[in-house]
Amino acid sequence: MCGIVGYVGYQNAVDILLDGLKHLEYRGYDSSGIALMSNGEIKVYKALGKLQNLVDTMKKEKITSCNTGIGHIRWATHGLPTLANAHPHSCNCKGLTLVHNGIIENYQEIKETLIKNGAIFKSQTDTEVAAQLIAFEYGKTNDLVQAVSSAVSKLKGAWAFCVMHKNEPETIVATRKNAPLLIGAGENENFLSSDIAAIIKYTKKAIYLNDGQITKISKDKIQIFNEDLTPASNRMEILPFEAHSLSKMGYKHFMLKEIHEQPDVVRNILQDKIKDEISDIALNGVNLDINSLKKINRIQIIACGTSLHAGLVGKYVIEDLTGIPVSVEASSEYIYRRSIADENTLVIGISQSGETADTITAIKQVKEKGAHVLIITNRKESLLSRLSDSLFHINAGIEVSVAATKSYTAQLVSIYLLGIFIAQTLNMDKKRIQEIKHELLTLPSKLEAVLSGELTIKKLAKKYSGFKNFIFIARGINYPTALEGALKLKEISYINATGYPAGELKHGPIAMLDETMPVLAILNKGIVYDKVMSNCEEAYARQAKLIGVANEIDERHKELFDDFVIIPPVSDIVSPALNVTVLQLFAYFIAEYLGKDVDQPRNLAKSVTVE
Repeated sequence: MCGIVGYVGYQNAVDILLDGLKHLEYRGYDSSGIALMSNGEIKVYKALGKLQNLVDTMKKEKITSCNTGIGHIRWATHGLPTLANAHPHSCNCKGLTLVHNGIIENYQEIKETLIKNGAIFKSQTDTEVAAQLIAFEYGKTNDLVQAVSSAVSKLKGAWAFCVMHKNEPETIVATRKNAPLLIGAGENENFLSSDIAAIIKYTKKAIYLNDGQITKISKDKIQIFNEDLTPASNRMEILPFEAHSLSKMGYKHFMLKEIHEQPDVVRNILQDKIKDEISDIALNGVNLDINSLKKINRIQIIACGTSLHAGLVGKYVIEDLTGIPVSVEASSEYIYRRSIADENTLVIGISQSGETADTITAIKQVKEKGAHVLIITNRKESLLSRLSDSLFHINAGIEVSVAATKSYTAQLVSIYLLGIFIAQTLNMDKKRIQEIKHELLTLPSKLEAVLSGELTIKKLAKKYSGFKNFIFIARGINYPTALEGALKLKEISYINATGYPAGELKHGPIAMLDETMPVLAILNKGIVYDKVMSNCEEAYARQAKLIGVANEIDERHKELFDDFVIIPPVSDIVSPALNVTVLQLFAYFIAEYLGKDVDQPRNLAKSVTVE
C-alpha cells in the first residue's frame, strides 16, 4: 500500500530515494518524505500530495554530499494526510528515524506506556509509536539491531521498518512481518525497498527477508539475523524484470500501455504450456498428480478486488471442465468465519502482488487445516508464493497502473490452463479440452484485433463520458466481466458503476432505469444469449441508453441498441478475455477524456498490504 526505499552507498542518496519513490508512487501518494543521514545528524524532509511536491522541495535544498537515507510514500491509514502524519517519523531526541509500511494493532496501549515514560507525540500515527519504542529500547543497549528486535517483539500487526540512528552512521536496520521488504545488493552500495520496481534500475540482485528477520546494511556489507538474532544466510535471487518495463514506451499512460501488452502477455503464458491441441499441457510448479487430485472433493478460490473477479470466472471454467464444486469468496470475508477447508480441499489464492494482506491471512488459515494451497500471482518472490504448495506464476511483468489490466487477463488465462490441467490429469472430456486449447492458442491474435478497433471505443467513451451512473449486465461466465468492467470505470473515472447478473435487473435495479442511466450489456452468442437480449429489451422499454458488446451482430441489435462493439468470433467460455479488453479501453478513454489521473486514481493503492 505505502512504499519504502532505503539506500547506503557512494551516490547521492537524494537522487536514489526520489527516483525509487517515483517508481513506488502507484502504491500510495497522499504524502511523501525522506530522511538523510550526514555528519552525525539526521534531517527529515516531507511534502503533502504528489511526490513532485517533495521533488520540488529537495531541489531547493541542493543536497549533494549525503549517501545514506530512507524514503516513504504514504497512503493514509492512521491519521489524516498531514505533514505531521507523513513519514519518516523520529523519536523525541531526533536521534532515531524510521519509515513504516503496515499497521500496528496494539499501538494505543504502547503509546500510553511510552507517555508515562516521558514520550511526547506529535502525530496521530501508529508509526511514531514504533519510532519512540525503538528509541526507548535503544537507550538500554546502544545497539540498533537489538533495539529493533526488542521493540518488534512487543508489537502486534504487520510491518516493514527501515530505521536509522545518528550513532550508527552509514547504516540502515530493517525488519518485516506480513509486509513486503527486500534487499537490493549492489557494488559498494545496497538498497532496501518494499517493491522491486524501486531498485530494478540499479541492481537485479535481491535478497528477500523472511517474517521476523532483521537486516543491517552498509554500503559494502549485508547482515541478516533471525528472530533470535542468530546469523542467517538468505539466498540471493536475480530479479526477473528489466528497467524498460517501467517506461510508458510512448503511451500517454501506463494503463494504456499495459492494455496493449496483453496479447504478448498471453503468448508468454501459453509458450511451453500448450504445444498443440492434442498434447497435454505442462504446468511447472503445480505439484498436483492424479492421486492427489482424486482426493479433492472441493475447491475454494480466495481473492480480493479484480483478482476476485478472475476467481469467479475460474469457478465457471473449473466446474465446467472437471465437475468439482468450486466456491469463490472475498479474502476479507473468508478470514472472519469458520473455515471448512481440510486435507481434501484445494485452495486457490489469487493475488497480483502476492502481498495482499487479507489473502495472506486466509491462506495461513487454510494451511493450518491441511489444505493444498495453490497460488496464482504475478510475483513469484512474494510472501504468498512462499506460502504455496503449488505456484502458478502468471509472468505478466511489472504492472505500474493501479487499475489492473494485463494482470487480470493473465490471471484468466492461467485459470483456463489450470482447469485444463486438472481435467486432463483426471482424464476428463478430451474433446472439450481440445476445443478450449484451440481457443486459447488463437486468443493473442483476437486480442490484437480488439485493440486495433480502439478508435471506435474511444469515440464511444467520449459520447458517454457525461453520464454520472452506469450499469453493466451479463449472464453466465461473463457476469464477472460485468463486475470487472464496472470496477474499472469506478476506479479511474469516479463514475458510479455497478455490475449485475442480467436476470437480476428486474429484481430492483430496473427502478433506476431511465434516459440518464446507460446500460452496457455483454451478450455473446451462446446458451444465455436470448435471455440477455430479453433483459436488454426491458432496459430499452425504460428508455435507458443501451451499449452492446458481442461476438456477432443481428437485426435485433440495430433497433435495440444505441451503440455496439463487435469482438472477433469466440466461444462463450473464452470470451471474457476479449470482452474485458473492450471494457478496459472504454473505462480508460472515459477517464482520459475527463482528465482524471488514470494511473494513480485517488484513494487507491496497487498492493493492499493491510487488512
